[in-house]
Amino acid sequence: MSWGTELWDQYDNVSLHTLKGIEFCEKYTHFLKERCNVEMEYARNLKKLVKSYQPRKKEEDDYVFTWSRAFVDMVKELHDIAGQHEMVAENLQGTVFKDLQALIGELRQERKRHLHEGTRIQDSLKQSYQQLDKSKRQYERAFKDSEKALDNYRKADADINLSRAEVEKHRIVMNTKASQCEDCKNEYAAQLQQTNTHQREYYSTGMPQVFQGLQDMDEKRINRLQSAIGQSAEADRNVIPIINTCIDGMQKAAAAINAKEDSKMVIERHKSGFQVPSDIPFEDLSNMQATENSNHSTPKSAPSDMKNTYKTSTVSGKSRKRGGIFGLFQSSKLLSQLPTISTTVDDPKEDFSDLPPNQRRKKLQQKIDAIKKEMAKEQAEREGMLKMKDVYANNPALGDPSTLDKKIEENAQKIDDLRQDLQKFENYLGEADGKHRRHSTSNESLSPSVSDGSTPASQQQVSEPGTPNLQHNVYAPIDGDEEGEDEFETFPIIGTCRALYPFDGSSEGSISMLENEEFNIIEADQGDGWTRVKRDDTSEGFVPTSYIEVHLYDQDQV
Repeated sequence: MSWGTELWDQYDNVSLHTLKGIEFCEKYTHFLKERCNVEMEYARNLKKLVKSYQPRKKEEDDYVFTWSRAFVDMVKELHDIAGQHEMVAENLQGTVFKDLQALIGELRQERKRHLHEGTRIQDSLKQSYQQLDKSKRQYERAFKDSEKALDNYRKADADINLSRAEVEKHRIVMNTKASQCEDCKNEYAAQLQQTNTHQREYYSTGMPQVFQGLQDMDEKRINRLQSAIGQSAEADRNVIPIINTCIDGMQKAAAAINAKEDSKMVIERHKSGFQVPSDIPFEDLSNMQATENSNHSTPKSAPSDMKNTYKTSTVSGKSRKRGGIFGLFQSSKLLSQLPTISTTVDDPKEDFSDLPPNQRRKKLQQKIDAIKKEMAKEQAEREGMLKMKDVYANNPALGDPSTLDKKIEENAQKIDDLRQDLQKFENYLGEADGKHRRHSTSNESLSPSVSDGSTPASQQQVSEPGTPNLQHNVYAPIDGDEEGEDEFETFPIIGTCRALYPFDGSSEGSISMLENEEFNIIEADQGDGWTRVKRDDTSEGFVPTSYIEVHLYDQDQV
């Protein structure tokens, strides 16, 4: 259906309708703007809430339980949901809102053009009506004048008192008026025909085109508004799967809460490792009174079995005064049998001996793991520098291999320092466990790995550790040799090794070796990066541990 045929006489209402449609589009843009502000404000408040409840650096130890980790995971998912609300606002603001604003400006210009054309056509028809009305009035006046002249002539012709000249004069006036009336009649008829033509064009062609233009404009507005509302819904639809994923993450975090696991973690975290105090012995006052009397009568030192053998066990090895437990015990005699656990350590020790046994082992193991991780990192960096040096050696245009020597040396020193720290803390852990651990096996794992025995030329320049410590172990001289000349002949062979790289033993106490040369090990690496080896010809000395592949015998075979 067309507005031009159905609403031909409702031009003003159609004009008002199109104006209201454009104003509705403006209203929808205001709605979108306010909704974007609401979405952004909601996302901003969510992120602010997440930030205020995220664990701080000093609170990380409190977020190790399943229920606390679940809360952190839920907060992270909430942060992602806030990001999706920001995405909705950005999509509405960047696409739908801008498109509608451009549409409103386009519709206003188009409506103005159609209304201007309609006004022009209406003015043209109005002028035609005015011309028709004017010509009709002229024709009416001319007709009246002609009728009056005819009536005057008839009266004059019937009047016998008038002369022929006066009658002729009336006849001439009658003819003139009749001629003028005929001219006005013809002009009126022509104008009427022209006005009817304008009117037919107005209602059949001109205004229908204007109405059709307004109809097309309004339908375009409606279609674009439909698309805008659909895009708004699509913006929400696109984030719903992500929001659902975030909600699934929250549910997964909730399902991961395990009360039994948290209970075990509380035990692991706070268990001291101390033994439960034994039963309190009965004190026989009569014996004590007899003992006191004996002491008064014979002033001698009390026997050792009568002395108080109870000692207060503290985490730092020192006796500390402690109040009653929950206010139930105030006797120092009873409390002397209970272990005192200090929760605040003013001066923490390197070996963590100020902690309870179980906590000490845990801290030492964490320290060892951290050192091993750092050693693996330094070892990977070392391998990378060696490969780079090999590339420079094969292609000098890329760089000078000697520029890496200092870095390789610094890296080797770091590895040696870390190895010493590792040995030290492993000894601490051995003490905490009640046994000592061997460190010699760790040297084998830290030495460069060689699968087929072949060594690139570029890897022959491995940075060596510092000067070997010639006093690794001090052995007593052999019986009968007070001067100690044969002191080092007593070293037993504890394993074998193979040289991975050539080494020039120019430093004091070291020995030279060739690639793939085999030796007997008479003293393992003590943490300084050097191993004492011996040839079959009895010559011996120190070589860098990182230059050799170590195979130690079992302790039972030594």
